Amino acid sequence: MSGLHANGIGVRFGGLVALDDVSVEVPPGSVVGVIGPNGAGKTTLFNVVCGFVRPTTGTLRWDDRPLRPRPDRLPAAGIARTLQGLGLFAGLTALENTMVGAGCRARAGFASGLFGLSRSDRDERRLAGVARSALDALGIGADADKLPGALPYAVQKKVALARALVAQPRLLLLDEPAGGLSAEEVDELATLVRALPERSGCAVMLVEHHMDLVMSVCDSIVVLDFGKRIAAGTPGEIRCDPAVTEAYLGVAS
Repeated sequence: MSGLHANGIGVRFGGLVALDDVSVEVPPGSVVGVIGPNGAGKTTLFNVVCGFVRPTTGTLRWDDRPLRPRPDRLPAAGIARTLQGLGLFAGLTALENTMVGAGCRARAGFASGLFGLSRSDRDERRLAGVARSALDALGIGADADKLPGALPYAVQKKVALARALVAQPRLLLLDEPAGGLSAEEVDELATLVRALPERSGCAVMLVEHHMDLVMSVCDSIVVLDFGKRIAAGTPGEIRCDPAVTEAYLGVAS
């Protein structure tokens, strides 16, 4: 039972029920979407998987082992996440921002970096090469030495994606990656996301409001509404589900 298995997840904040008995599976090599109206619990579910929120009930399993995530240990577990906001460091170049994501692959210890030992220099060159390759793979290698503020928003989004990919995750969590993009840019993003399992060997869990993107890239979709899972299935099944239509439009189909 490899991949991610979230079973019966419940989250309460005082008297507020954010998630109620929600289950999601993300098999290896798949793209799984989590959708729902605003306030449905999508980001809370992501935060449970990342360890930012502790579930009140339910269990997480990762590659058939119990998962008790901590944000600082996610890369070691093979999990990476992008943010709704970019989260880029304004004073670092695109290359340097990407290298931040490769920190878990650094071989030199703290002392080597502190005292400028040759091992640290070699490690930095190696990580810079890994980061540059990630930027090249996303078609933005020419922007490696530019600061985020000098880059179009869509390119900044790719830098944030590259930063997650250099950690070589086996599970990539994408939190509203299409936000702020034009229709043409969303189409390009869809091509990138659909290719990730084959190109990078990672499964993808995607939270997104852009339905065209979700329907075009996902193998399966889970729909949340008011913290409950109201539907799950293929894009075709979800598109025709009356419970989904009612949740989004407020009327039964």
